[in-house]
Amino acid sequence: MNIVIVTDAWHPQVNGVVRTLEMTANVLRDWGHDVTFLTPQSFRTVPLPTYPDIRISLFPRRKVFRILDAANADAVHIATEGTLGWAARAWCMKREVAFTTSYHTQFPEYLRARFPLAPVSLAYAWLRRFHAPAKRTLVPTPTQQRRLQEHGFRNVAVWSRGVDTELFRPCGKAALDRLPRPVSLYLGRVSVEKNLEDFLRLPLPGSKVVIGDGPDRERLQQAYPDAHFPGYKFGDDLARHLSAADVFVFPSRTDTFGLVLLEAMACGVPVAAYPVTGPVDVVRNGINGALNENLETAIHAALGLAGRNARAHAMRYSWDACTADFLNHLRNPGDGLPSGEPLRVSTR
Repeated sequence: MNIVIVTDAWHPQVNGVVRTLEMTANVLRDWGHDVTFLTPQSFRTVPLPTYPDIRISLFPRRKVFRILDAANADAVHIATEGTLGWAARAWCMKREVAFTTSYHTQFPEYLRARFPLAPVSLAYAWLRRFHAPAKRTLVPTPTQQRRLQEHGFRNVAVWSRGVDTELFRPCGKAALDRLPRPVSLYLGRVSVEKNLEDFLRLPLPGSKVVIGDGPDRERLQQAYPDAHFPGYKFGDDLARHLSAADVFVFPSRTDTFGLVLLEAMACGVPVAAYPVTGPVDVVRNGINGALNENLETAIHAALGLAGRNARAHAMRYSWDACTADFLNHLRNPGDGLPSGEPLRVSTR
C-alpha cells in the first residue's frame, strides 16, 4: 500500500506521538509498504504561544492539496488535529476520500491544565467535529475508547502501542550510581499538563530525576533544587538512565497512553502512577507497578516490586503487533468496503 500520514507533531519534538508514528512507519516499510509523511518541515511555521517547542504550520491548505493530489495514495491517515490535520481533512472531504484519524492527546484536559477557565465541553465539541468524518478514530487503549464514546465520538477503535525491547532493556544501575538511593525517575515533556509537581513536592527518600525538557523546566528547577534535571537523553544513553532508576514515576492524569511506561518497564523498572487512562491499561497493580490516588503510596509500593515482572509485561507489546492493528484499520475502515480492500484515493 501507498500510505500518507499527516501529522502536525514532528521533529524536533520528542514525544510519544512522534515515536509511535516513526516506529509504525519503519515496520510498514519493512513489510514492503510505501509510507510518506506530511509534516511541518515542508511548511512555514511559527511557535505555538506558551509552548515554543511546538510549531504550527501557517496557511498550509493550498500546498497540502497539491501534495495529496500528487500522492496517489491508497490510504490517508491524519494523526493530529492541527493546521495540517484540518487541511488534509478538507482535502479528503472535497475529494470524497475515506480516511482515518488518531487521537493521541487529551487536548481538552491539557487546555484546562494550562488555562484553568478553559471550557472542556467546547474543546470536545471541536474535536468531535474534526474526527466525525473519519472512518475510524484510533486510540491507544480501551479506556480511552470508552472515554471518547462517552463524549459522543463514533467509530472509535483501539490501536495499541509497542516498545523496542532490544533498545530498552535492563542495563544495570551505573548511570545513576552517584545519586542517593532509591532513585525515583520521570521521563517526558516538562510541562504543566504532566502534573510533575505532584511528584516533585513529595518527601521521598533518595533522589528525584526528571529526564526531558519543556516550557516549565526552568521554573521547576528553581522551585525544586533538590531534584536533578539532566535534560534530554537518547538511544542507549536513555536506556541506561531508565534502567538505573528504582521506580518510574508517572504523575500525569491527562495522557492517552504514556509510551514511556512501556519503555521503563522494558528496562526492568516498576511504575508508580495514578489509576487513570493510560496507566490503568498498562500497569498490573502489584505486579509490574502500583496505582494509587496517593502517589507517594504508589511509589513506595512500586519500590517493593520485582523488575523482572515489569520486563516480562513489556515484552508483550511489540511494534509488529501495533503496526498490524494500524494496517488492519486502514484496510478495514467500514462503510461497506470489503474486508482487506484498501482505502482507494480518487482525485477526480
